[in-house]
Amino acid sequence: MATITVRNSGTEIRDEAAVGDFLKAQGIYYEHWDVSSIPAPLQDRFDLSDRDKETILTSLEPLIDRLASSRGYVKWDLIALSASTPGIDELLKKFEQVHTHTEDEVRAIAAGSGTFIIKGQGDTGYFDVRLAKGDVISVPEYNPHFFTLTEERQVVAVRLFVDPAGWVAHPYADPSFAATP
Repeated sequence: MATITVRNSGTEIRDEAAVGDFLKAQGIYYEHWDVSSIPAPLQDRFDLSDRDKETILTSLEPLIDRLASSRGYVKWDLIALSASTPGIDELLKKFEQVHTHTEDEVRAIAAGSGTFIIKGQGDTGYFDVRLAKGDVISVPEYNPHFFTLTEERQVVAVRLFVDPAGWVAHPYADPSFAATP
């Protein structure tokens, strides 16, 4: 279940309905999937072969297809990040910079956890959305944000795209952003 921390006020939101209401008010799509269809030997594994990734995607296919058809996504893949990922620290440096996209950035967490840091509307400022297994989020196009790992430092996530080219980030320089809450 996702939790939210609003950086400029320190407000924490932990109630499922309140999380959903907050994100909806920010124009952010959120839902929670039951990912128990992932085969037991692959649940909570982070060192995955390409075949393992395809098996996980196939097991989640009804959920992915429903989301893709309702929101216009045409391509998806699965990423797995952990301490065993080659160059993980350099990769995280690339992710941990505020940017935008010309399409939604979508993540469905299949295992582990991650955090989206998102620029809110109005006076909200930046807020952190900590995602756990089953959480699905779509950050709208042009909304400044970035994604990083939690202290757990491992995640398996489905990424869905409108553009078949996939993930393309556009840097967003924002003097109001502070890296730590």
